[in-house]
Amino acid sequence: MHWALPRLGLRVAAYRRVRGQVEKRVRRRIAALALDGVAAYRARLAEDPQEWDVLRSLCGITISRFYRDRTLWDAVCDRVLPALAAAARSAGRDCLRCWSLGCASGEEPYTLAIAWQLALAERYPEVRLTVLATDVDEHMLSRARRAEYEAGSLRELPAGWRELAFEQAGELYRLHERFRDAVQLQRQDVRLSVPEGEFALILCRNNVFSYFDAQEQQRALQQLTACLPDGSFIVVGKDEQLPTGSALHAWHTKLRIYQR
Repeated sequence: MHWALPRLGLRVAAYRRVRGQVEKRVRRRIAALALDGVAAYRARLAEDPQEWDVLRSLCGITISRFYRDRTLWDAVCDRVLPALAAAARSAGRDCLRCWSLGCASGEEPYTLAIAWQLALAERYPEVRLTVLATDVDEHMLSRARRAEYEAGSLRELPAGWRELAFEQAGELYRLHERFRDAVQLQRQDVRLSVPEGEFALILCRNNVFSYFDAQEQQRALQQLTACLPDGSFIVVGKDEQLPTGSALHAWHTKLRIYQR
């Protein structure tokens, strides 16, 4: 895969720990196309430029759980969302619009919806929260639309939230409809476009600022910043850094929460 990643604007070094996951997907794609190995697939890429879009979607990393990184989510629930809700109420706005970028199978945007409904909605009845959840992989979005998860994916939720937000369906847990209603799932590649409008909160964790190369990171940061009005927040992964020259300041350096 080292031969393809630079062409896709991705960092080779970032894929060392997840190389096997990506290569397994590529092998499945090669088999689906009835091709005879990697060399034949490279020839297919040379003949069919659209296949590069397929390959790009296969390079997405999809490790996710509900309430993943508890300390971060505690800060989002206890400080970030209340600050945004209070500001919206003071300004006479009735909606907090959020964006979960690289949402995979939906754990992150649904965590946000659950947290709002169970921890904050009663305190701010005049404010509603909506979440746009985007990913390049239609297969992952289909899983998100089903909203059915194994017990292990829910293990980090605060006590009692699993029982309030999910119903058991055999060996899986299905998210109740009222939490799903706040989340809009949409296929989108931030390298090609960003959603219209502004967002009070963007979750961009373990995605752009891990796997994109320096040029793509800088371009993506400019696009994301343009979606953030004054006072809004962006959260990146705990091991990620924003490129230099950002117009955002570190609201919480350790947790990688930035504010416009």
